[in-house]
Parts: sequence; C-alpha cells; structure tokens
Amino acid sequence: MNAQIVVFIIAAIVAIGAGMALVLSKNAVHAALFLVAVQLALAIFFLLEGAFLVSVLQIIVYAGAIMVLFIFVVMLLGVDQEEVLVEPLSYQRPFAVGLGLLLAAEGTYLALTQHIHVSTTSVAAGATGLSRPVPGEGNVAAVARYLFTSWALPFEATSVLLVVSVVGVMVLARRRTV
Repeated sequence: MNAQIVVFIIAAIVAIGAGMALVLSKNAVHAALFLVAVQLALAIFFLLEGAFLVSVLQIIVYAGAIMVLFIFVVMLLGVDQEEVLVEPLSYQRPFAVGLGLLLAAEGTYLALTQHIHVSTTSVAAGATGLSRPVPGEGNVAAVARYLFTSWALPFEATSVLLVVSVVGVMVLARRRTV
C-alpha cells in the first residue's frame, strides 16, 4: 500500500468521524471545531489530487476565515449550556441523519455504478473561465485575474451576503431584555 492511499484513508476516517461528531454535537462551538476538521480533511483530499492552490484556498478561506467568523459569532451570542440542550426543532436531528444516510446511499450508488472521469478534453470542450489557461500564467494569476475581473461582482455579492447573514443571525438570536 503506498503512502498516498494511507493518507487518503486516514483523511477519510477523520472527515467521516468529524462529520458525524459535527452532526451529533450538542455544543455549537464544538460543532464548529468539528467542521474545521472536516475542512482540513477536504484540503488533504485536494492536496492528494494535485490541486495545491485549491487545497491552500480551502484552508485559508474555509478553515480559516469563515470558520473563525462562525466561532466568533457563536461565542459573541453567548450560547449557554442550558440553551444548547434545548432543541427548538425536535425533528432536526432525525432529519439530518436521514439526509446524511440518503447522501451516503447516493454516493455509494454512484461509486458502484459509474466511473466519473473528467478528461482535459471534456473540460476544454466546455471551456469557460479557468479551464482555458493563458500561456505564461500560473494558477494563482489565473484565479486572481478571473476573480477580480469577470467574477468581481459575484465575489462581492457573496461577501455582502455573508455579512448580512451574520448580522441577521445576531438580530434573530438577540435576547429581549424587557
């Protein structure tokens, strides 16, 4: 067994374990930390596929910035242990487990029945955006060029959406002091 397979198996076990702990965790901060572990395992998967830039972006953007923002918001809201144990939506956990089992069944079905292979020819045939490399330009330069030219408006809209969602969560979770 070569080292890549061993690393893949370890990362898969960490991702599945952290994902299950994320779903079953009763503390919001612990759940956010388990999500960070899942994001790090995904970064290892990207690294094993040779997508170094995506791996680094996965760690910086998701495991770093967004998860720190989640943890900051959760801690800012001051979730007490008593509040965490009360589930306002009693059907939420069984529904999440059901969706997870459905996703696992779908993944198993796809893995057993189809062999998904994306060749460079098929990517080039539907060439849009990053699939057309510019001669003399690396991955980072290509991503930056598309991110700050063609995709600048969706990028900014996404950042505004994230800020609005954080403010919305803070407003909805605010305690009334009457």
